[in-house]
Amino acid sequence: MNIESLKMFCLVVDEGSISQAARLSYVSQPAVTRQIHQLENVYGTLLFDRTDGKMKVTETGRMLYPFAKTIINDFNRSKELIKQVTGEYNTNLHVGASFTIGEYLLPSLLGRFKKQKPEIKVSLTIKNTPSVIEDLANDVIDLALVEGIVENNDFIVEKFADDELILICSPDHIWREQISMEELADEMMIWRESISGTRLIVENTLREYGVLEKIDSYMELGSTQAIKSAVEAGLGISILPRLTVARELEQGTLRSVDISGVTILRDLWLVKKHQRFNKMTVTQFLEFIGE
Repeated sequence: MNIESLKMFCLVVDEGSISQAARLSYVSQPAVTRQIHQLENVYGTLLFDRTDGKMKVTETGRMLYPFAKTIINDFNRSKELIKQVTGEYNTNLHVGASFTIGEYLLPSLLGRFKKQKPEIKVSLTIKNTPSVIEDLANDVIDLALVEGIVENNDFIVEKFADDELILICSPDHIWREQISMEELADEMMIWRESISGTRLIVENTLREYGVLEKIDSYMELGSTQAIKSAVEAGLGISILPRLTVARELEQGTLRSVDISGVTILRDLWLVKKHQRFNKMTVTQFLEFIGE
C-alpha cells in the first residue's frame, strides 16, 4: 500500500466514479482500478460494491474513508513541516470566506497581508458558509472566515471580529438621525432572501421588539448590491452589515439612521481544522489577523 492508493480511493469516493477520478488524475481507468484492487488486497475486503452496473462504497469502505483522509492529511502536513525546517516551505495560502467577508472585508485585509509577506501566494474562494466549511473539511482551503455559526466539533472556531448591522435609507429620506423601532413598520423593508443569515439576525431582533409582525410592505432581493441600489433609489429601507455599506456612507449615496436603544451585532468566525501543526503560511496569516 502507498499514499497514492489512499488518495485515489478517497478521490473515487468523493467523485462517485472511477472514470471521473481517472479524468481528474490524468490517468487511465484501468490504472485507477489497479490501485483500488491493491488497497482491497491490503485490507482483505471489498471497498466498493460493483453490482448492477453501479459502484457504491461498501460499509468497510465507509469505515476506511475518514482514516484514509487523516493519513493523507498527516502525510501532507509532514511534508510541509520538513520543508519549513529546510527553508523550502509551501508559500501558498488558500482562504475560504462567506460572501460578506469575502467581498467586503478580505480584499483589503489580504492586500495588507501581501505587503508584509509578498512571497506568499494567496487565493480566495467565496461561497456561502456551508460550502466554505465543506471545502475546509475536504482540505480544499487552509482556513475559513465565515459569518454563520459553525456547529461542528471537528473544527476550531474562534471569533476574530464583529460587525454591526445598521439601518440605511436614501440620502433624501425624511428620517432624522435617530428613530424609534416602531417607525420601521411604516416603511418598505428590503430584505435578502429568507435563508440569508443576515436577515435571520435582523428578523429575530425585530421580533424581539414586537415590530416584525407589523411590517406589511417589503421586497426581497437576491444580493446585497441590489438592495443597496434599491435603497439608494428611494424604493425602501434596509438593515445591512456596516461592512457592506461603508463606501456608500462615505460617498453620501446612502445614509445610516440610528434606532433608539437598539444595537445589532453579529460575530465573524475564523474556522480551522485540528492540526498537529499548521502550514507556515497559515501561522503567519493567523498572527497577522491577531495583530
